[in-house]
Amino acid sequence: MTSRYPDDVPRLTDGTVTLRAMTEADLPASVEQSVDPETVRWTTVPSPYDIEDAREFFGVIRAGWEDDGEKTFVIEVTGDPGPIAFAGLIDVRPSQRGSSWEVGFATHPAARGRGVMTAALRLAVAWAFEQGAPSVYWYAGVGNWASRRVAWKTGMTFHGTLPRFVKGRDGAEDAWVASLLPGQPMEPQTPWHVAPVIEGERVRLRPWRDDDGAALLPRNDPPHWLGDDDGAPSMTSADFPVWLERRRSTVAAGVAVDWCIADRETDQALGDLDVFVRGGTLDGSDVAEIGYQLTPSARGRGMASEAARLAVAHALRPAAEGGLGVRRLVAETAADNEASNAVLRRAGFVEYGREHAVDALPDGTYGDALYWELVDGS
Repeated sequence: MTSRYPDDVPRLTDGTVTLRAMTEADLPASVEQSVDPETVRWTTVPSPYDIEDAREFFGVIRAGWEDDGEKTFVIEVTGDPGPIAFAGLIDVRPSQRGSSWEVGFATHPAARGRGVMTAALRLAVAWAFEQGAPSVYWYAGVGNWASRRVAWKTGMTFHGTLPRFVKGRDGAEDAWVASLLPGQPMEPQTPWHVAPVIEGERVRLRPWRDDDGAALLPRNDPPHWLGDDDGAPSMTSADFPVWLERRRSTVAAGVAVDWCIADRETDQALGDLDVFVRGGTLDGSDVAEIGYQLTPSARGRGMASEAARLAVAHALRPAAEGGLGVRRLVAETAADNEASNAVLRRAGFVEYGREHAVDALPDGTYGDALYWELVDGS
């Protein structure tokens, strides 16, 4: 059915965030958004981009509404910390086959960090369901964590990765996919614990950054100390992008809190520490496991011990006070990993079991594994 633009474009609002028709007045701000590095990285918007490109795209938006194609809204924001007339774009793509619909979005730099896109996505998806959408799907290039977090906040179910599914600047790229069905709550379905910054005397626990890999050296640990799968990426500069993607994925799935152990004085990455569960999510269990590793140059200075004590205190702290509310922490080590065993002892863990001949060694023999626990109040 043909629509008149802008008269037939609905105005959707929650009182703070509003979706509306685009106008000529929005073109300069749309250029600002389109030349922003994050937009350029994660979309196929032309680069360079100028006001004529924006005017041409405005015509595409108009045609989408008038010819029953993609429905693109401008996002407008009122309220604290200040109004933003153009906070981004969100488009709803009706299926031409009567099946699932899709949604896409991009946020203006001035509106980031305010929860604007989450609210906009809820409005857009609710409208799509009112129009008869049987489901709404979201896709984003692998690594676009800001977009994935918006999908998570909106209650979407994450389904995994589709190889070479979306168009990127250098060809087809792998894509994450998630969906929402009518009637599902538009709230997160699993926890996503962003690692809090915790300051110690010599170390700082903080989230990993994309540029932390430069400080990580090749590993010289015996393979059985880490228990990694053969061929799995390791915490080294060479493997860092893929290794970090895996760590962040466990956090996004609600099964772990993952910290970079950094030097407090220089903020240089020294190693990794996580508190995790092997089944379910962190919020669904009062028992969790701790794991840690240092890059070779950081060892022998007590950094892992201090980091472990900081993480243990956070894990045992009640959730109402900002901690994880864990009652019991456990750990597993190779019996011959004396350094790691010492870290656990200093953090208050006690050995409660030994499993014999579980770790394959280079000489064809098998080493033992030790099991540790720390119970809140013990």
